[in-house]
Amino acid sequence: MRLREGELVEAGPPSTLTAQILRALLRWLITTLAIFVAVWLVPGIDFTGPGWQLGLVAAIFGLVNTLIRPLLALLTCSLVLLTLGLFILVINAAMLLLTAWIAGQLGVDFRVEGFWPALLGSLIISLVSLALSILAGEQRFRVVYLRGPDDQ
Repeated sequence: MRLREGELVEAGPPSTLTAQILRALLRWLITTLAIFVAVWLVPGIDFTGPGWQLGLVAAIFGLVNTLIRPLLALLTCSLVLLTLGLFILVINAAMLLLTAWIAGQLGVDFRVEGFWPALLGSLIISLVSLALSILAGEQRFRVVYLRGPDDQ
């Protein structure tokens, strides 16, 4: 199959509801494992309790990232542009701090002790999530080389 510049490629047939549910469960499991790694590696991020509560923390984190993060990114768009995207790291740390606060309100003992552990924890969660998503086949990379008219 030869692609031409500006040509669209279809991703395939739309997925079924079952596939979407399985994908959401996989994302939740990946996020739970990523938060576990952050708790294990970062001093200042603590969790005590049964394992299912860490799954609850992952669900809260997912909801916070889905509902609040886009609004916060939109409101701070000029700062993100001014810092060439580095302010996104601050937003990610704020989302982890908000997750810890909500979890505490729900009686889950998940604590983040300040901005720097939140920043490091959000970086670890992002990297572990990316790695696990690639291993699970959820993130797919496709390299397309388009030759110019001189290369034909």
